[in-house]
Amino acid sequence: MTSQRLETAWAPVMLSVLRIVTALIFFAHGTQKLLGFPASDRMPEAFTLGWTAGVIELIAGGLLVIGLFTRPAAFIASGTMAAAYFIAHLPQSFYPPLNGGDAAILYCFVFLYLVFAGPGPWSVDAMRNGRAGNPA
Repeated sequence: MTSQRLETAWAPVMLSVLRIVTALIFFAHGTQKLLGFPASDRMPEAFTLGWTAGVIELIAGGLLVIGLFTRPAAFIASGTMAAAYFIAHLPQSFYPPLNGGDAAILYCFVFLYLVFAGPGPWSVDAMRNGRAGNPA
């Protein structure tokens, strides 16, 4: 299999893998904030910014894991992470390694990429559109 064939065959699948893994970690932040799992002593009060972020992480993360309504869910998740960076991290320091905003930046841009790239073949969206499948 040539490298061109390898890239053509596996790039869409790896897009799905990127979406699933990123969404699972994002979803875990929501379960931690709202459900206390994994165990955390930092559960925000209802209807605060942190709670709202947790709701978005839980719902958008769940949708992204299965690849349902991928583009709108990724758009909302990307915006949430951009807001989180500017509200919570940037005021602490200009530099991401010092302000703890590395993950927020990465989530923001991975989700923004998914808005344009779509969910990949391993998704409910692809099944609904008749494009689900495996590499050749």
